[in-house]
Amino acid sequence: MSAPENSKPSLRIPPWLRVKLPCSHTFSDTRALVEGLDLHTVCHSAKCPNMFECFSHKTATFLILGNTCTRNCAFCNIGGGIILAPDPQEPARVGKAAAALGLRHAVVTSVTRDDLTDGGSAHFAATIRAIRDSGETCPTIEVLIPDFRGSREALQTVMDAEPHIINHNVETPPAHYSRIRPQADYQQSLELLCRVKEAGRVSKSGLMVGLGETDEEVLGVLADLAAVGCDIVTIGQYMRPSQKHHPVERYVHPDIFESYAQKGREMGIPFVFSAPLVRSSYNAEQAYASLLNRQQHMPSETSEPRGSEQA
Repeated sequence: MSAPENSKPSLRIPPWLRVKLPCSHTFSDTRALVEGLDLHTVCHSAKCPNMFECFSHKTATFLILGNTCTRNCAFCNIGGGIILAPDPQEPARVGKAAAALGLRHAVVTSVTRDDLTDGGSAHFAATIRAIRDSGETCPTIEVLIPDFRGSREALQTVMDAEPHIINHNVETPPAHYSRIRPQADYQQSLELLCRVKEAGRVSKSGLMVGLGETDEEVLGVLADLAAVGCDIVTIGQYMRPSQKHHPVERYVHPDIFESYAQKGREMGIPFVFSAPLVRSSYNAEQAYASLLNRQQHMPSETSEPRGSEQA
C-alpha cells in the first residue's frame, strides 16, 4: 500500500457522515448467520459505514474467494496475506445464506485473485448458480467483479451464468490510479463495462470522492461511463478505514453529490445514486428496481434508495 500523506492534518468528519447505530436483534441475527456459515461479507471486511443498517434489514453483500487480496489499493481495508485456494463448498453456503435471509436481491463480490488463472470467474459462476438453486423464490442477482486482468474468457464465464447485474467499479479518476489503484487500469475497466453492455447485460459502476480528485475529474468519469452505456452509477464519500490508509482529501457536501447525479443524468446515464454514504451495493435492490421502472417508462412505485434524493 502506498504510504499515506500524513503531512496533512486530519479533516473533521462532517455531521452528514455521522451514522446512528440501530438497536435491533436482526443485526445480531444476520451477523450470526453469516459467521455460522463461515462466510465473509464486504460489509464487515471493508468497514462499510452502512453495515449496521443493512444487517438490520437482513441484507449483506457476500465476499467470496477468501478475505485476502492480491492487490494493494490505498483505500481498501481488505489487506494482503496468505492466499488460500478457493473453497469449493463456499458457493453452496452463500446460496444457503441467501435463502435463510430471504433475499430478494443478492449481491456477491470478491477479493481480487490475480493468482488464479481465471481470476476466480468460475467461482463467481458457481456462486450465481448456487443462489439461483437455493430456494423456491429466486432473488435477482448482482455481482461486483474485479477486472480479471482484462480476460474476455473470464468475463464471459460470469456472463454465461446470467446474473441480472454486472458491476465493476472504476473507483477514482484515471489521473489518480498510480497512487490509489496502482495495479489496475482505467481503460481496461471501461472496456470491461463496454463488453458487458455490448452483451446486452445491465452494467453498473461506481467511484469514491475525497481521494484528491476535482469535481471536473468526477464529471469526466461520468462522461466516460455514459460513453460505454453504463446503466447504474454509484458515487459516495471515501472514508479512511485506518491511519494506515490514504487520508481523506476533502469531504464533499451533499449538494455537490446531488449535482453529480444531475450531470450524470444529463449525460444519459439512466440511474445515478449519489450521496455521501452511498456504496456500490448499498440499497442495490432499490436501485435496480428504479432502473427497471425508468426503462419501462412507468411511474415509480418503488421508494427511492435510502440515503439519496436523486431520482
